[in-house]
Amino acid sequence: MADVAVAHGSTPFTSVYPWAVGFGAKYANPATLPPGFGLSVRFSKAGTDVAVGAVGTPFVLTYPWTVGVGFGTKYSDPATLPANNVNGVAFSPSGTDIATTHQTNPFTTAYPWTTGVGFGTKYTNPATLPSSTADGLRFSPSGADLAISHTSGANISVYPWNAGFGVKYANPATVPTGTGTDAEFSPSGADLAVAHAAPPFVSVYPWAAGFGTKYANPATLPGGNGQSIAFNPSGADIAIGHELTPFVSVYPWAAGFGAKYANPVTPIGGDGRDFAFTSTDIFFASIITPFILAYSWASGFGAKYANPATLPTGEGRGIASTAAVSTGQFYYRWRGRTA
Repeated sequence: MADVAVAHGSTPFTSVYPWAVGFGAKYANPATLPPGFGLSVRFSKAGTDVAVGAVGTPFVLTYPWTVGVGFGTKYSDPATLPANNVNGVAFSPSGTDIATTHQTNPFTTAYPWTTGVGFGTKYTNPATLPSSTADGLRFSPSGADLAISHTSGANISVYPWNAGFGVKYANPATVPTGTGTDAEFSPSGADLAVAHAAPPFVSVYPWAAGFGTKYANPATLPGGNGQSIAFNPSGADIAIGHELTPFVSVYPWAAGFGAKYANPVTPIGGDGRDFAFTSTDIFFASIITPFILAYSWASGFGAKYANPATLPTGEGRGIASTAAVSTGQFYYRWRGRTA
């Protein structure tokens, strides 16, 4: 048994469901709700904690999590809050750190993390900050590097990580084109993929403590601006969530793109803002009802699962599973919008 969480646009701003070849009855809401629009959600690798990034102070909320039980009492807020709405949140693979991305300087904030205790004292900001609003972030599988996508400059910044930020790696020779919306390491850590908001919408590089030469673009490009990206747990497939139909494009991956898989028979129906792979399934957060969708996955899309009995309220923006090894994550910049 596993659990699936979605961050969404109306109260209670996050909803979590048991998962066992289909959605179970929604868990009770946390006693302390996020303050506003849920933008991102992640479980720790051990599944013992869950973090929600949201609009409104304290911007990031963390709770103990028990599969089959649900939310515990919210941890205390960090002494130094993130500077603004938390677009992305990630626990390190070891579970000893938690990092966030946000809209204003310094664009990323990270802390030591101890399960059962919570946040430690904020780490020093990186010497070279992301150049603008930061969206997606991902630790490498070993925890030795931290990648952050952002909205200008090279659109991607990667730092060595060792209980704090190291000196930023050199930018790739061929930078992603357009706003960087998400980044993801392959499960082996040998490749780093970036979703971005201009053709070819996805860029993937060999990674070995630095960028290699960009791989060739897929023969069939995603249908619009890249929004989220993830490898499946085996590393044999790579998925890009994007604007415009079919809203997701998935390809075989073997140090390069294979021919795009067929689209799901039951369409997503709207921008797939975030998704999570497990070894047998793929989950989507969508901006239109039912706001969360799930399909079986086996080197291609299988049948769509029935929707949960209690749907999330409002736009789905972030999704995570306790069984997921890989997740795609995207935050839609507000540009003056209100929820």
